[in-house]
Amino acid sequence: MTHTYQVTGMTCNNCKKSVEDALTQLDKVSNVEVNLAAGEVTISMNSHIKTEELRRTLPDKYTLSEREQKNVFRSVAPKEEISELKQLLPLFLILGYITIASVLLNVNPFDSNGFMLDFMGLFYIVFSFFKLLDLKGFPKSFRMYDPLAKAIPAYGWIYPFIEVGLGLMFLVRFQIPYALVLTIIVLGITTFGVTKTLLDKKAIQCACLGTVLKLPMTKATFIENSIMLIMAIIMLINTIQL
Repeated sequence: MTHTYQVTGMTCNNCKKSVEDALTQLDKVSNVEVNLAAGEVTISMNSHIKTEELRRTLPDKYTLSEREQKNVFRSVAPKEEISELKQLLPLFLILGYITIASVLLNVNPFDSNGFMLDFMGLFYIVFSFFKLLDLKGFPKSFRMYDPLAKAIPAYGWIYPFIEVGLGLMFLVRFQIPYALVLTIIVLGITTFGVTKTLLDKKAIQCACLGTVLKLPMTKATFIENSIMLIMAIIMLINTIQL
């Protein structure tokens, strides 16, 4: 017999393998197939296994539930595919609010250097906030693409606090040259990992806004990091020339 279930919490190919390995260990299971895009798992079993037993087999990160049965006598519209733009709407809204706030803080008269410092400061503070909402889950998602977090797992745990520190340094104008250098190093490493992930066409979740908001790794993530890097480089050059 074969049954298909919904599984939430899967964000990458490693999650897919984790679910497959866990369910395959059950004696009555003969085959497991995971559809990462649909968030579904199809299980072939020699005899019936209770849904609760399947749930207990999976790590706490994943939630398994029975797939909703559709009424074949009722006309159901096909499920609308969520566009990449719609998925990234939270990211664009946050960047928009940060931009507006930075402009208002430096509008009379407009100070481009002040705008960039405030933008970077607010960027770090806001983005670190979302990471800290799920500090337990963030490191695992972050090391999927950040080379340093992959090599040193502890880096993923302290990264949100690094962002908080850098954000405060920019906002209060404290040791700006050091903050700019650290920004270039930190975001340079992350951008390298993002670029490699995009080139490899891996389907993973972006951890830029933590794990609370489910954002796919896209070119927008690369652009977002690149903007911060360009600002940091421009500000560092201006600081050296003063």
